[in-house]
Amino acid sequence: MSNDDLLHFEDLDPGQVFPLGPKHVTADEIIGFAMEFDAQPMHLDAEAGRNSILGGLAASGWHTCSMMMRMMADSYLLRMAAEGAPGIDYVKWKKPVLAGDVLSGETRVLDSRQSKSRPGIGIVSFRHELRNQRGETVLESENPIMLRLRSPEEARP
Repeated sequence: MSNDDLLHFEDLDPGQVFPLGPKHVTADEIIGFAMEFDAQPMHLDAEAGRNSILGGLAASGWHTCSMMMRMMADSYLLRMAAEGAPGIDYVKWKKPVLAGDVLSGETRVLDSRQSKSRPGIGIVSFRHELRNQRGETVLESENPIMLRLRSPEEARP
């Protein structure tokens, strides 16, 4: 994709929405992620998950964040002139993500501003929400993303 085809800072407006998912969550991927990154019993064993407050084999919250990141990349990030993110403002895991769940949701542009310290860069704030197949919110998150300006020569000083 050429630079001209990418979405730049100027192309994003508050209220703009990008769809996320759907993503079917399998027991095998929950266990695989947990074995490598979060080896707690409720993420490794269905019986342990059922005996926990989570109610079944549950994805790690970090796994849920990773799945959301992939959905973001597939939906819009790979089509943007993105330069990364300076951090995450917050993440809330609202409900367990269980084996068999189907996740979907959206990312909404909250606001944007040009960077004071990096000419040619804009900072766009996003809010993300993932829901399961029952419409229950399982994750909410907000973070800024740095994007190149399409016309950096017109950047405010």
